[in-house]
Amino acid sequence: MSAPYDPGWESGLAARVRGGGAAREAAFAEVVQTFQAQVHQLAGMLTRDAAEAEDVHQEVFLAILRGLSGFRGEARLSTWIYRITVRIAARTRARHPAGEPLPEGLAAPAGPDPAVRGEELRALQAAMGRLAEPQRIVLALFAVEGLSHREIADVLGIPEGTVWSRLHNARKRLRRELAR
Repeated sequence: MSAPYDPGWESGLAARVRGGGAAREAAFAEVVQTFQAQVHQLAGMLTRDAAEAEDVHQEVFLAILRGLSGFRGEARLSTWIYRITVRIAARTRARHPAGEPLPEGLAAPAGPDPAVRGEELRALQAAMGRLAEPQRIVLALFAVEGLSHREIADVLGIPEGTVWSRLHNARKRLRRELAR
């Protein structure tokens, strides 16, 4: 279990990155260490293709490296990183619309039997793949990344009510798809 969120941590990290030199390199390494798993998982959920998810993952951290010095701290660092990930994944997905199923290790639900878990994962991935992209993005940010409705609204630049609506519709559609 992770430690409670410290709001000053992200702003302090961003300030160290803006400082330059060895402090900048150490802070960027901390950003990568802290966010690489979440970025890769979100990229996988959005692209539905393992190779594209890896490309997005790398492109996101390049964008972060280039843009961190200009990060103003008006939003949380994690919100900014998720926004970059969603934007790059959407751009990648538009270039390559036909995705392949993700490998079993990505977003695997917990369960006692690996065979059952793998079967559930394939069914969940297929059902999520049939969701409209706006619903899939909101569901991935909420259920996989654990963001709040407000944070999702900030990441996507949409009203919080739209997040609630998309999430409700995504859950409803996902239930129907899984019942097939």
